[in-house]
Amino acid sequence: MATEENPQIVWHQESITRTMRDAKQGHRSGVVWFTGLSGSGKSTVANAVDQLLFAHGIRTFLLDGDNVRHSLCATPALLAPIHGDEYAKRFGLGFGPQDREENIRRVGASTELLVSAGLIVLTAFVSPYRRDRDRVRERINKLGCEDSFLEIFVNTPLEICEQRDPKGLYQQARAGKIPNFTGISDPYEPPVAPELELKGGSLTPTELAEQTIQLLLHRNWIKS
Repeated sequence: MATEENPQIVWHQESITRTMRDAKQGHRSGVVWFTGLSGSGKSTVANAVDQLLFAHGIRTFLLDGDNVRHSLCATPALLAPIHGDEYAKRFGLGFGPQDREENIRRVGASTELLVSAGLIVLTAFVSPYRRDRDRVRERINKLGCEDSFLEIFVNTPLEICEQRDPKGLYQQARAGKIPNFTGISDPYEPPVAPELELKGGSLTPTELAEQTIQLLLHRNWIKS
C-alpha cells in the first residue's frame, strides 16, 4: 500500500522515444560536459559552441554553473527570503563536498530530461569530483544509446585562471574568505580519459569551440 512515506512510484514509458526524435531532427542528442577550474573558460567556450550549433539549426540547450545556482541548485541565502530559513537550510546547496555532489546530481537529472527531448545539452560546471561526472555519464548512456556523453576538459593552468579571476574569487579564497574553493582549499580531480582536452591557456575561445565542433562531427552527432 502506498503511503506518504513510501509512495508507489512507477516509470511511465513515453510513446515518442529519444531515437525517434533524433531521427526526425537529423542530429544526435547527448551531453557535452565542459569541466575545469573556475576561470578556465568553460562558459565562454560552451557559449561559442552553442552559437555555432544554433546557427546550423541544431537543437541545443546550455546549462551554466552560475545560472543553475540561481534556480535549480540555489544557495540557502537565495532561498531564505522567499521560503524561510528552515526550508533554505534543508533544500539550499552550499559548496561543501556533499552540496557539490547534490548540485551535479540535480544537473545530471536535468540533462537526462533534455537529452530525452532530443537536445544536445552543453554544460559548463567546475564539477570537481570525478565520481560525480562519471555518474552523470552512466545515467546518460543508459538512455538507450552509447557514446551519449562527451567529457571535455578545459585544461587551463591555475596561474592563468588566477590572473583572469573575473569574479575575484581566487583572491578571496587565498585570503581565507571562501572555504572549499576548488584549486585552492578543495581538490579538483581532472578527467582520466576525456573525449577532448582543450588547452585553455594557449588558444582562443573560437579555436577551442571549433575543436569541439570537430569532435561532434567525428562522433557523427552532427553533419557537416
